[in-house]
Amino acid sequence: MVKNIFYHLFHIVNKLWPLILNLTKSTDMSQLTLENNEFLRQFEVVVNGSMARIEYAEQERKIFLTKLIVPEDIDSAAFKDEFIRTVLDFVAEKNMRVVPTSPEIAGFLRKNKSYKDLLPVGIKL
Repeated sequence: MVKNIFYHLFHIVNKLWPLILNLTKSTDMSQLTLENNEFLRQFEVVVNGSMARIEYAEQERKIFLTKLIVPEDIDSAAFKDEFIRTVLDFVAEKNMRVVPTSPEIAGFLRKNKSYKDLLPVGIKL
């Protein structure tokens, strides 16, 4: 009976281990390079050979952040938040306003009030 329990426990841990590692793994954005690909209109970061990107459109002094795409192998809430934060800092340096049309980016701005000053007049989240 005890041998049977350990056998099943071993297999459960074996199956969950990659998921556990992915959840605890953090990516330090300070060691990554944010690229502004103006031709494809997207911000890009390459992590472990996979590219995460935020697509955008520019109009006057506004940048519309339209889509957040993060591959499964680097997909974590911590990475997404840090990636969005890095892009917003880049946009702030350029003295532009942000219009988040992506639900994930809009949600980030709702949670992080320090970036609300990047929103254009009349845009409320």
